[in-house]
Amino acid sequence: MLNFAGILDHNLGRYPDKTVLAQGERRLSNRELFARVNALAAGFRELGIGRGDIVALLLYNHVEFVEAVFALNRVGAAFLPLNYRLSPSEWEFILSHAEATAILTEPEFAGAVEGIPVRHKLLLGAERDGWLAYDDLLSRHLGEEVPVEQVGPDDLQRLMYTSGTTSRPKGVRITHTNLLYKNLGHLVEFGITSADTTLVCGPLYHVGGLDLPGLGTLHAGGGLVLLRKFDARAVLDTIERERPTNVWLAPSMMNALLQQPDVVRRDTSSIRFIIGGGEKMPVPLVERIRSAFPSAWFADAYGLTETVSGDTFNDAEHMLAKVGSVGRPVVHLRVRIVDELGAEVPPGQLGEITLSGPKVFAGYWRDAEATAKALRDGWFHTGDIGRVDEDGYLYVEDRKKDMIVSGGENIATPEVERVLYEHPEVVEAAVVGMPHERWGEVPKAFVVLRPGSALTAEELTAFCRERLAKFKVPAEVRFLGELPRTPSGKVLKRDLRTLPVIA
Repeated sequence: MLNFAGILDHNLGRYPDKTVLAQGERRLSNRELFARVNALAAGFRELGIGRGDIVALLLYNHVEFVEAVFALNRVGAAFLPLNYRLSPSEWEFILSHAEATAILTEPEFAGAVEGIPVRHKLLLGAERDGWLAYDDLLSRHLGEEVPVEQVGPDDLQRLMYTSGTTSRPKGVRITHTNLLYKNLGHLVEFGITSADTTLVCGPLYHVGGLDLPGLGTLHAGGGLVLLRKFDARAVLDTIERERPTNVWLAPSMMNALLQQPDVVRRDTSSIRFIIGGGEKMPVPLVERIRSAFPSAWFADAYGLTETVSGDTFNDAEHMLAKVGSVGRPVVHLRVRIVDELGAEVPPGQLGEITLSGPKVFAGYWRDAEATAKALRDGWFHTGDIGRVDEDGYLYVEDRKKDMIVSGGENIATPEVERVLYEHPEVVEAAVVGMPHERWGEVPKAFVVLRPGSALTAEELTAFCRERLAKFKVPAEVRFLGELPRTPSGKVLKRDLRTLPVIA
């Protein structure tokens, strides 16, 4: 059966009493998870939610997030994980563009999405007028079973919005086939079995938290331990208490763990592999990781939302010998480096990273132009620049044009620039990433104002704060008389990055 939700039925028959979801004191066995997912699926069916529908999940990491994923897939619907760090206007755009049928959220976000029109609104925990209580919907149907909906290879498993490099996020159509081959790639790469447990401390709205290896571990019959949000000390406490075997850590998360004064004295011996990625790892940092996690293979990785992430991994034998490399592709995925004409370049030469295989996404939601630009001749053109060495190891030399990666979050500079241009005093604006000790990068804005304007950097920052997620708001605003441009009029962002700092 292609439908991802069918793995629950498979695992129920083999490991009925095995704990597969844990969060604090909460524990769910396969048997209990199966019962709750079926009840929730029956509840969704009662609401008329089924094949072809899209339901948004605006949640921190909760057991209910995973239950909803299985229940929605079970009835043939797709889920839409929403980044809880976005602003209400960004949520509204995504929900409208996705044509979402319903939203499931928790009290902290309910007020912010109250006025956004969707057919059904479900809420965890507290009662609220106009909202359907999740627990009530589920409890009404306990004991019912819903057959797994038969799906086709191109049917949506989920819809994920990515910042991309445009002024609006794009919806990535991830099918059941994409997820199946992503899971297969990770199971083969890491030898994941029912004996494995993944610690999920990154957000489930992100492919890192959900898929590295997350859903792949459940596919193999293993379990997940969930932390509501990332907290470095809580991560170390949980590793010692729950004994997970693997974890995904964005660079900022890894840095926070390594800053803990007692990290090398903690018992992290249960961790057999860590999935990283997102920025180049120098030898000293890899050695610090190995000191803190002496039993672990640190698998530096490369991946994108469009491929359900986890495309290449550096193997354990080459953690130091190939430091800086993100390794070789997983099974059933091909990597090519091409020039501007699309011709493959020889090893060692820089070019655009392109990917091909069944884990590559089906296209962008309601955006034929962007799909045609990204998917050409059977290859996904990532926009990333890299090279492959003689042994087939990939090195990523530059990220997508203008992309900022801050604390594991992608920030497309045109998104921030669009908001800056909305201010009536702004004539021109350009945003680049500047180094930050904790977050890796943060946005820096260069702005040209109307002649005679008295607008201050603080006022412009406050304007952005009302319209953007906090992590997208420029950490610094610098006013210029004009922006550096090429003869054809394009802003020279590389020149902006090298401008001397004003004391």
